[in-house]
Amino acid sequence: MLVEAVKQKGVEGNSLLDVGGGIGAIQHELFKAGIARADTVEASTAYIDANKEEAERQGHADRITYHHGDFVDIAPNLERADIVTLERVICCYPDVESLVDLSSRLADRVYGLVYPRTNLLSKTVAILFNLTMRLKRSPFRVFIHPDSVIDWVARSNGLRPSSRRKTLLWQIVVYER
Repeated sequence: MLVEAVKQKGVEGNSLLDVGGGIGAIQHELFKAGIARADTVEASTAYIDANKEEAERQGHADRITYHHGDFVDIAPNLERADIVTLERVICCYPDVESLVDLSSRLADRVYGLVYPRTNLLSKTVAILFNLTMRLKRSPFRVFIHPDSVIDWVARSNGLRPSSRRKTLLWQIVVYER
């Protein structure tokens, strides 16, 4: 849904910064729609390797720059992009204000987000997931951040919401400058 919402804003010839790009699903789909280049930030080297392999297979490997690490740490060294996306990244990061502030500042035209709704079901799923992670002795946790904080930070950086869709657990919000 995020890819479709972003494509509706026009992507031909645009640059993309995909924060938490994973295996590159958003990048690969937006290349098919006409983006010119992409930067991806990912904390997992395994995901970067999978992304590179698929980019090579699809023929656009030479148009992607990979950045390994924590986005908040490396954001000051990144270039602005026409489109910035964060799909299911906000829920994995404890400091939502820094994440949204730094990423939204880098968006020249479109800022697309997918993050959990703040409903009872999402909160219950997060509690159960975090309990499971604790029992497995994993440090990984998920977070349900207030919509109002995310929206306030994006708006304070000059962005305005242009579309919002909701599923049972997720919301897809696109902002424009």
